[in-house]
Amino acid sequence: MTENDPLHRIAAALERLAPAEPAKPDFNQASAFIWQSNGSLQPVKAVNRVELGLLKGIERTKDILIENTERFANGFSANNALLWGARGMGKSSLVKAAHHFVDKNSDCALKLIEIHREDIESLPQLMGFVRTSPDYRFIVFCDDLSFDGDDTSYKSLKAALDGGIEGRPENMLFYATSNRRHLLPRDMMENERSTAINPAEAVQEKVSLSDRFGLWLGFHNCNQDEFLEMVEGYCQHYKLKIAKRDWQPQAIEWAVTRGSRSGRVAWQFVQDLAGRLGENI
Repeated sequence: MTENDPLHRIAAALERLAPAEPAKPDFNQASAFIWQSNGSLQPVKAVNRVELGLLKGIERTKDILIENTERFANGFSANNALLWGARGMGKSSLVKAAHHFVDKNSDCALKLIEIHREDIESLPQLMGFVRTSPDYRFIVFCDDLSFDGDDTSYKSLKAALDGGIEGRPENMLFYATSNRRHLLPRDMMENERSTAINPAEAVQEKVSLSDRFGLWLGFHNCNQDEFLEMVEGYCQHYKLKIAKRDWQPQAIEWAVTRGSRSGRVAWQFVQDLAGRLGENI
């Protein structure tokens, strides 16, 4: 085939149009990365995280996740983790804080990779990068993981976590947060039950996704004392010049107007308080 041959020219044109293979990432660039939809990893130089000590009201949950992460970082058996429950109670903050704490206090190079919910179907490709990088250990993290309607990408996640010929790489754990314990809405399960030949089997097939997570860590709404403890922790950490007797009634009023008590609401109050005090935190 000569260069002027039509088939040669077509083949050359297709080669130019074909997307280039993504380069193997340099994991020394950062401790955290974001998985991109084009199959590349973007290093995150400064992770948006909260100090572990500022996460109040979840002490037992915090200890369990840190212990699981430490075992994994040290090369021992550990479980995938699903952090589920009340919004704003520190689920994603705990994952990022636990990674930072363990990475800082262990000899292992522990990397955190965030994958967006809409990119779950590309998880097998990401696992390929992980599998060929045995010098590192990875926590792959998906925040606010849930599935709706006719979305079938949950099947990709099920297969990636435990199924398939290769299985999950031994140097990878999967952590996810969700407001739902079973990741799928009730109406989605009820629809399966009403249309399936064997309703029980159809529902079990969907519920089995959460069974891929060995750790289920529940987060629940905090009471007023825990909420005020969160606010006090932030005030002390950022050295806000205001007495507790002055900010406490304001914090209670803030929570009442929001109709909610949580770590997120406490942080939002402290941000407002710092601004009124002429501080930047």
